[in-house]
Amino acid sequence: MRPSAEPRVPDETVEDLDIPVEHSPTHAHPIRVRARPVPAGVRIALHVHPWAQLAYTTRGVLRVATADSTWMVPPSRAIWVPPNVTHEVVIVEDAYLRTLYLDASVVPPGLDACRVVEVSPLLREVIAALDDNTVPRPRERLLGTLALDEITRSQPLPLSVPMPEEKRLRALCEAVLADPAHADSLERWAAEAGASTRTIARLFRRELGVSFSQWRQQAVLARAIPLLSAGRPLAQVARELGYQSQSAFSAMFRRAFGESPRAFFVRDGRYGTDEIQPEDAV
Repeated sequence: MRPSAEPRVPDETVEDLDIPVEHSPTHAHPIRVRARPVPAGVRIALHVHPWAQLAYTTRGVLRVATADSTWMVPPSRAIWVPPNVTHEVVIVEDAYLRTLYLDASVVPPGLDACRVVEVSPLLREVIAALDDNTVPRPRERLLGTLALDEITRSQPLPLSVPMPEEKRLRALCEAVLADPAHADSLERWAAEAGASTRTIARLFRRELGVSFSQWRQQAVLARAIPLLSAGRPLAQVARELGYQSQSAFSAMFRRAFGESPRAFFVRDGRYGTDEIQPEDAV
C-alpha cells in the first residue's frame, strides 16, 4: 500500500447548509456576513444557493469542491463561489470562518467562476466592519460597494485542481490526489487506469487543457497547503511530497505563487524566523 501525504483529518461530521435568516442576503441588504468557529472534520454537504459567497478563514484551511474542481483555501485567503454553483465545503483544520453572502443583483461582471483569491488588508477590515447588524444603512451600502471593488481587484491564486469527467481519467486523477507524492510515470498511471499513455495524455489535454505533469503539480500544491499551514517543517513537507530536496520544492512553490512558502504563510503567523532554511531564504 502506498503511503499517503495527506494530513490526518478527524472523522467527518456531515452538516447540511443552514444559514440563519438574519445572514441571508436580500435586495434591501445585499451583502451579509456570517462569522463562526468551525472544528476540523466538518463537511458541509453538497448544496446550492441563489446568492454568491466569499468564504475565508483567519485561521485554518478549507477544502471546497464542485463537480469539476477542488480548491484548497489557506488562511487569510478566500474562495469565491458564484450564485447557483453546487459545492461542498470541508474544514481541514480548526477554522474561524467568515463568509460574505452576496445577492445575485450585486455580483460584479466577470466573477462567474470559482477561484481562490488574496484577501487584502482593506477587504479584511471591510468584512469585519460589515459583521455588525447595527451598521446604519448608508454605511452598509458604502462598505458593500468597497467590498465588491476589493473582491473584483483580488488576485486569483493557482490553487484549483481541475477534475475530468471521463471515467478512466477521473480514476487516475483521484488516485494521484490520494497520493501525489508517489512519483510514478505517466506510463505507470495509465496502465493502472487501463489505457495507453497516448490516450491518457490526449485526455488530459482535451478535458483539462494541461499536461499530466502540470496537473500533478497542482495536486502537489493542494496537498502542500494544509501541511505547511499546520506548521510542518518545510524539509519534511518536501520529502513527503516526493521532492529530493527542500530547495527543489521551494523553487516549484515560488514559480507557482511568486514567493517562497515562508513568505506565503508569514501573514498567518505560522512561521517564525527560526524556521527559515537557507534554501528558502533566497
